[in-house]
Amino acid sequence: MEENFDIVVVGSGIAGLSFAIKTARLGYKVAIVTKKKSSETNTNHAQGGIASVTSSCDDFESHVKDTLIAGDGLCHEDVVRAIVTSGPNQIKMLMADGVPFSREADGSPALGREGGHSQRRILHVKDYTGRAIEEALLAYIKGNPNIKMFEHHFAVDLITESKVGIANSADENRVLGIYVLDTAADEVRTFKAKAIMLSTGGSGRVYSFTTNPDIATGDGIAMAYRAGAEVANLEFIQFHPTALYSNENERFLISEAVRGEGAVLRNSKGEAFMSKYDERADLAPRDIVARAIDQEMKRLGTPHVWLDITKFSREHLQDRFPQIFEHCIERGIDISKDYMPVVPAAHYQCGGVKTNLDGATNIGGLYACGEVACTGLHGANRLASNSLLEAVVIADNAAKAVHEYIRSSSFENSGHIASWVSGNVRNPDERVILQHNNEELCRTMWDYVGIVRTDKRLQRALNRVNNLYREIDEYYWNFKVEPSLLELRNKVLVALLIIRSAMSRKESRGLHYTLDYPEKSDKIKDTVLKRTFIP
Repeated sequence: MEENFDIVVVGSGIAGLSFAIKTARLGYKVAIVTKKKSSETNTNHAQGGIASVTSSCDDFESHVKDTLIAGDGLCHEDVVRAIVTSGPNQIKMLMADGVPFSREADGSPALGREGGHSQRRILHVKDYTGRAIEEALLAYIKGNPNIKMFEHHFAVDLITESKVGIANSADENRVLGIYVLDTAADEVRTFKAKAIMLSTGGSGRVYSFTTNPDIATGDGIAMAYRAGAEVANLEFIQFHPTALYSNENERFLISEAVRGEGAVLRNSKGEAFMSKYDERADLAPRDIVARAIDQEMKRLGTPHVWLDITKFSREHLQDRFPQIFEHCIERGIDISKDYMPVVPAAHYQCGGVKTNLDGATNIGGLYACGEVACTGLHGANRLASNSLLEAVVIADNAAKAVHEYIRSSSFENSGHIASWVSGNVRNPDERVILQHNNEELCRTMWDYVGIVRTDKRLQRALNRVNNLYREIDEYYWNFKVEPSLLELRNKVLVALLIIRSAMSRKESRGLHYTLDYPEKSDKIKDTVLKRTFIP
């Protein structure tokens, strides 16, 4: 079955929804493809907020400086300035679209502060900002005749001119559509499109312990790389320093805003330790805090450290952090009286599909926005709450760029796209293999490609993941596709790209810290990988 749209958006987080709304307003027929429910996104789990200069006590130069410092020399300053200065206008648009940011008694925005920020500039909706934005945008698109939502539809692979034999070189390649698995009907459908926006989020699920939801399996990066798109800086995986410790694999996020409000990290002896590692103490950037926690845990042989915010009243904490407060209460922790046990967990992918400020990739008609993309804003380490800002700014730029791309391009040669052919593949009969391979992949990445790395650890990871890649690739070509297989196929490819990127960076910078090269290199450059073009 072939569906025809002007634009297909893959993913339904803040990046994809913002872009869909803006392009639909331009009159385009837009499909949103999401593999779960439309509300199950990384955005929906974002607690902290969105960073933007909205106070007279703040200014753009301060926000730019904080971002550059956090990015540890690898940010693209022109990109940082463009995104930071576009922030206030995008905040107004979000408010117009119904986002109910928290306010002070006088009606002014209630601004929080997080690690790495020199000023209070985090707009938030208590501690569920992502969910509030998600709900507002989803409510806005309901009933919009130009937007069609396809829930429980899994994007399998991009269809490009090179794939169907039209392009003669990598430079001429452009997207024609995408194959999508309708999980309810158990069939792969062909979606034809003039432009495709990847807004699939990150890849935290390649690690054993992550704050990310189950959907974060690197699908967009894997699809883009297979199609010939450039990917950049994938070695920079941000480990959130404060995930709630439990004996389960669950890692509930304790927002950076808790430390911004005044919480203190303590080791197993009850000692506040962050001042030993950075003059900013508990407000240091995430990479520094995560390594400090990791070192304290190893030094004292403990499974976690403590986060102490008991100086505030129960009433204040219930009002400011209602989601965190209730989650902890359910686990027997009253954060107004008790310390919270916390550990680092994989949280955010700072690299991604390489794009410009318009979200455009090196493949014609293919765009990327949000965590899946690498614009140059984050550099070697993301400054807290800059991600939602980047998403809305790039989505706005991309909507204008796609409009121009479609108006100026000819689609006469796109023609009919061949439907998906399953051939003689069988129904999966050994799903236990997928489960075991998934567990081995995540454990390997956690043990060898984590907060602290070495050449030996990375080589071990490469050997193991290469073997898994071959097994999963063989499985893919012999059995019918299903979500668990597609996710594992994407995860193992993204894991390989992370490892290869980490092995190529012979220095310690930002989130990439290696014992073999503890100093920074004088050569500051992005790590860019691209699949060899196959006509």
